[in-house]
Amino acid sequence: MSSVAASLADPAAVRTVVHKFGGTSVADADRYRHVAQLLLARDEQTQVTVVSAMKGVTDALIDLARLSAAGDGLWDDRWHELRARHRAAAVSLLGEHSGPTIEWFDARFERLREVLAALAVIGELPQEVLDRVQGLGEVFSAHLLGHHLQALGEECDVLDARDVLVVNHGELGVDVDWKSSAAKLALWRQSHPAKRVVVTGFVARDRKGNITTLGRNGSDFSGAIFAALFAADELHIWTDVDGVLSADPRVVPEAVQLDALSYDEACELAYFGAKVVHPQTMSPAIERGLPIIIRNTFQPDHPGTRISAESSSRGPIKGLTLSADLAVLNLEGTGLIGVPGTAERVFAALRNAHVSVVMISQGSSEHSICCVVKQAESERARDALLQGFSHELAAGQVQRVQLTTGVSVLAAVGDGMAGQPGVAARLFESLGRAQVNILAIAQGSSERNISVAIESCDATKALRAAHAGFWLSPQTFSVGVIGPGNVGAALLDQLNTAQPQLLAKAKLDLRLRAITSRNKMLLDQRGLHGEWKAAFEAARLPADLDQFTEHLLSARLPHTLIVDCSGSPEVAERYAGWLAAGIHVVTPNKQAGAGPLVRYHAIRAAAETSGARFRYEATVGAGLPVITTLRDLVDTGDEVTAIAGIFSGTLAWLFNKYDGSVPFSELVMQARGMGYTEPDPRDDLSGVDVARKLVILAREAGNDISLEDVAVESLVPESLQGASVEDFMARLSEVDGAFAQRLSDARERGNVLRYVAQFKPGQQPSVGLVELPADHAFANLRLTDNVVQFTTGRYCDNPLVVQGPGAGPEVTAAGVFADVLRVAAGEGARL
Repeated sequence: MSSVAASLADPAAVRTVVHKFGGTSVADADRYRHVAQLLLARDEQTQVTVVSAMKGVTDALIDLARLSAAGDGLWDDRWHELRARHRAAAVSLLGEHSGPTIEWFDARFERLREVLAALAVIGELPQEVLDRVQGLGEVFSAHLLGHHLQALGEECDVLDARDVLVVNHGELGVDVDWKSSAAKLALWRQSHPAKRVVVTGFVARDRKGNITTLGRNGSDFSGAIFAALFAADELHIWTDVDGVLSADPRVVPEAVQLDALSYDEACELAYFGAKVVHPQTMSPAIERGLPIIIRNTFQPDHPGTRISAESSSRGPIKGLTLSADLAVLNLEGTGLIGVPGTAERVFAALRNAHVSVVMISQGSSEHSICCVVKQAESERARDALLQGFSHELAAGQVQRVQLTTGVSVLAAVGDGMAGQPGVAARLFESLGRAQVNILAIAQGSSERNISVAIESCDATKALRAAHAGFWLSPQTFSVGVIGPGNVGAALLDQLNTAQPQLLAKAKLDLRLRAITSRNKMLLDQRGLHGEWKAAFEAARLPADLDQFTEHLLSARLPHTLIVDCSGSPEVAERYAGWLAAGIHVVTPNKQAGAGPLVRYHAIRAAAETSGARFRYEATVGAGLPVITTLRDLVDTGDEVTAIAGIFSGTLAWLFNKYDGSVPFSELVMQARGMGYTEPDPRDDLSGVDVARKLVILAREAGNDISLEDVAVESLVPESLQGASVEDFMARLSEVDGAFAQRLSDARERGNVLRYVAQFKPGQQPSVGLVELPADHAFANLRLTDNVVQFTTGRYCDNPLVVQGPGAGPEVTAAGVFADVLRVAAGEGARL
């Protein structure tokens, strides 16, 4: 019965396991102790441990060889440093038992010194000598760990892989001579039957008996080779991470750890640079169905990531990776259409130029064929194609060979993609929303990998957007707020309160990274949390909207959002540029929706072209769904025949309260004292703000009108328009008589006074004080309520009415926040 079958039959049965430890895991004596205790805590019938050199030792050995071959006398000092490091590790690790090990080290280092001295004489570095030198670190490391286990009283043998492992180097890499290696190992085991074996990674011999190495991923490869030779049940590769992550955590901090991967998924991820075991390493495991477990040396209790033949069904995408420093090479021409052998000629030319092809893409029209190559090889690749197709270029059959540098490839990998519609659509939608342009696309028939070539400047943003698009991490927005006044401050408080819940329940990360007022601004690289007011008060940067914008974009987050809570026309003038750059804009600022038509159309056009969202619900009715309701009517084909409304909470309160018992001027003073009016009440009484709201709604209904087209009745006498605020308030009683007369006249006719905005297509829009019947919908409002009435083709006999609180920082901020969430929902947040 095999050890696997025995384990299944008897849960108490132990297994044969090979452990591979990288250089970080054996960086110094303390780490060797930790590794030894980790191994001793495991009860395994046969325990094989493959080790790398101590961290940095392989590079140091290569440096030694190159320095000596170059005649640089510094090599001798470096040799002394390296020997001292190993002697110190032996003394610290073995204590009173270190004598024999130090003697062993001294003998090996003296031989190394003789080799280095010879290199200094001949002045060159043959590859076979470099192989002999650079593999010594693993030999030293294996003896350190093996001698430590022996000093602890454990039965342990140290296997120098050069004594048993036979390999051959071919065009496709290292080829293991399994038959010879297995025979040599069996012979070695006859005289070394210990339960625990420590093996040198990285090194081997070729068929001629010359010392060689397995390449820079050779230690992991050694782990898989010896797992196969020892017929192990599992291979554990111990690193400095908990396992395989869904993305590079340096780019996507929210990357999640993967419990399991199939061999195919791991190979795809590794090919495109993810920190996964190298595909070459997996080859022996794949052939034998040997599970590989990626573990964290520093957290040995963590289960890690299991790589096996089995495929997990957790979502269509397991991980996303980025491969940088690439270029796109495109061969294009009408003469390529329908001509057999074009692709063969392309790849032959690149092969002869020793250029590796990372990715291939060709349209069904056969008009062009493009491939992604390493940027370092890109010019050589272009020259090879120019030469290979020189005749066709001269004849005009090939129009151009185009090279685009500064390219990265984003790969989405997962067995769950196969046969599942919509995966590619979700990837492309995520990238499109993040304003990432795709240069080339490739997907194999296995449907396990979708790769896209993008500009490197968009790589970080693209990876974060795609990661969030597949719900592997939160949808993240780089958020900036302009105008932390009454409404802005209320919004910031609401945002701060809601952030934890949005992150936990909706996987939405609204990362507040910038706040600016008219005079100063606060920029935060990681995102503000908690009390924002104190941080903003301490800010010293002068306000600069260019720097503000650049900062928001610099994080390369998937989405950028600016919330403008100012009333500034200068800020509104920037909306079109922001939207064109893919920055979402949310605002209660009426200067955009009611500003000059040229600006309004530019904003609309920029939003439509870029796909960025422009939301401004709070410009009319604060938190009321006025614009949303109107948009729904228009979008569903209804025709708006009239709009009427009371759009000022201040004016609504004044005329709801004005019954003649208190003079009009005194009511204005009361409203100002309660904070219902602007600091200068003329801003409310002039009616201009109401007119702006009417213009916004008329435009939303499809009518190109401007503020100048609206007939506005100002309640401020001409004689008081230029006075100071104090003088205005002192002299406001001058209007009491006129208002009293208008109220009296209205009452005689059974009417009430209300300040109403009115629009009908084909008629001049108006804003002013009108008489309404006492039973009119506008005649019976709650104090500061706003109300709007839409008369449409569907709602002709009984107009559609939206009514509710239309003023106040809290409700206005809530309306702005609702727009922010609508933008987030449009970008894929699960709200």
